[in-house]
This record gives sequence, structure tokens and C-alpha cells, in this order.
Amino acid sequence: MFYTTDTNQHGLRHDPFKAIVSPRPIGWIGTKGRDGSRNLSPYSFFNIVSDGPKIVMFSSSGRKHSLKNAEETGVFTTSFASANLAAAVNMSSIEAAYGVDEFEIAGLATEQGRLVDAPFVAAAMAALECRVTQIMQPRDLDGMAVDSHMVFGQVVAIHIRDDAISEGRFDMKVAVPIGRLGYMDYVACNELFELFRPPKPKS
Repeated sequence: MFYTTDTNQHGLRHDPFKAIVSPRPIGWIGTKGRDGSRNLSPYSFFNIVSDGPKIVMFSSSGRKHSLKNAEETGVFTTSFASANLAAAVNMSSIEAAYGVDEFEIAGLATEQGRLVDAPFVAAAMAALECRVTQIMQPRDLDGMAVDSHMVFGQVVAIHIRDDAISEGRFDMKVAVPIGRLGYMDYVACNELFELFRPPKPKS
């Protein structure tokens, strides 16, 4: 099949776009409002954008609470979304009023960032403490800003559970990350294999 996205006439029951761009890592974003309220929300528009310095990005479709808090305080955390916490990840996606604590709704204990004033999931296999470096809206082909807000944060501290480390590595067989697919589908990444880059061709 083929279709153009200006009309989006794909003829399918559901738009396949996000199913094609998958699996997507989940940034489980923790923030605190100026009023002291805590917020926790999963974002599948999330990834690393630099490793020197370490910078991650999550994108909010519309102006959600995580964006508001990150804008106002300049910090956020991201907790590792793992298979054992999948139900809590999903529960924290609830559309609640501002100031409602999704940590409590999901039954999650919290830890406070050591370098940033934002909470993260205490049971998470790993967590990143981040300071906002930039917030921007992408533009379409007509140069118009779209209603998505990209929040970039430099990682200033990292937490890893000791039982998730083996042989000097963050052990994916223990951590078992989950990813977002299309529709309501998720994947648990527990079938691992290694691939090494091919050697540089001889000149």
C-alpha cells in the first residue's frame, strides 16, 4: 500500500504511523510543581540525543503537566520503565487534574533527586536526574509551530540498582525494559542478542 500523509487516507482501522516507528523507549518523567505537587507520566516520544554531554529529550503532545513543571522548575527525572513495573507505568498515564499525585495513584514509593528537586520511582531499575537545557516546538513544512513541545535535559546524575548490575554492565536480562509499539501494544525486551559493527574497510 501507499498513501500520502496530507490526506492520511490509509484505509486501515487505525493510523499505522506510530506502529511503524517502534519500539519506542518510554521516558517515565517525574517532576514537581512550584506548589510542591508531584507528577509522574510516561512518554513514548523520548530518547537520548547526545552522550557527550549526556542529553535526553521527551516530547509533550500539547501542554501537559510534565511540561509545565519542567518549564517552571528547570528540572525533571526519568525512571527506567521495566516489565515488572508495566502496570504502574500504565496507571501513571491517567489523565488527572493538575496537582494530583500519580505516584500515589500507581502505588509507587518515591525517592528525591540528589541534585535536582524532582522525584523518581524508588523501585526503578535506574533513574536519570536532568536539568532542562532547551524547550522547543518543531515546525511543519509551512514553518508553523506544531502543538508538540520538546524538552531537552542534560543528565547530571544517574541512579542504578545494585542488583541490576552484573559483570560491569547494566544487565538488560534483569532490567527487562518495556517499549511502546503502535495502538495499545507494548513489548518486553527480554530476548537479547549482540551485534558488533563490521570492521572499517581497508583503504
